Amino acid sequence: MRYFIFMILMMTLGAEGFELQKANIYHEQNVTGWLMSEKLDGIRGFWNGKMFMTKRGYRIDAPDYFMKNFPPFALDGELWIARGAFEEVQSVVLDENPSESWEKVTYNIFEVPDAEGNFTMRLAKAKQWFHEHPNSYVKIIPQKVCRGTKALRAFLKSVVEKGGEGVMVKDPKSFYFSGRSSKILKVKMFSDAEGEVIAINPGKGKYSGMMGSIRVRMNDGIEFSIGSGFSDKIRKKPMKTGDIVTFKYYGRTKNNKPKFASFLRVRNS
Repeated sequence: MRYFIFMILMMTLGAEGFELQKANIYHEQNVTGWLMSEKLDGIRGFWNGKMFMTKRGYRIDAPDYFMKNFPPFALDGELWIARGAFEEVQSVVLDENPSESWEKVTYNIFEVPDAEGNFTMRLAKAKQWFHEHPNSYVKIIPQKVCRGTKALRAFLKSVVEKGGEGVMVKDPKSFYFSGRSSKILKVKMFSDAEGEVIAINPGKGKYSGMMGSIRVRMNDGIEFSIGSGFSDKIRKKPMKTGDIVTFKYYGRTKNNKPKFASFLRVRNS
């Protein structure tokens, strides 16, 4: 009955009202005894029991073989290729015509929304299903018990040194929720945020004839320029004004502008 209600809500809300779990930022909270895992830099993939959807509720056209033996209940996870391969997985996953490159993609499950019980019990439902219905493209993201702040920092350091993005920590006793909650936290060496591109600035010197920097506006109205983090490919064929970009930064200035902002990616989903 719970799953039926969940699916009716999903179909009724559509893309506009579609909301999954969202993490808060870790600020030295006590997470001893929580479960921690690597934060994979891929495309969020919500399986609604019939098809994949992005985190904003739009359909993902995965090939049939990729979805073989998938369950009739909901799953949440990351469609991922490898560390540092975000642009590649984004190109593959968001293509309306599935290519052979889907062979590189794996589905890494971190939540089972409609399952009963706490976080550990919910993950166990997915593990049991795929034990009985194997699919080589599916993985359950490994979870480690956090033994304290020192252990969390050591784990984060090991992930970043391997080229990873960060760590997620989650209260294993929590029941499923949608929206943002302090029961799940994102831990990074840096912060990230999104902003709308409001201007493209031409490059100079070695970037003459290419994009030099972009001007962005955040949701809070703060405007600033980003001039680093771009590949030559992007500088030659930049994003457009109106696009939403993700950038990383290290704290804020006294005027509340992000410090040392660096481009990460264009949001296409």
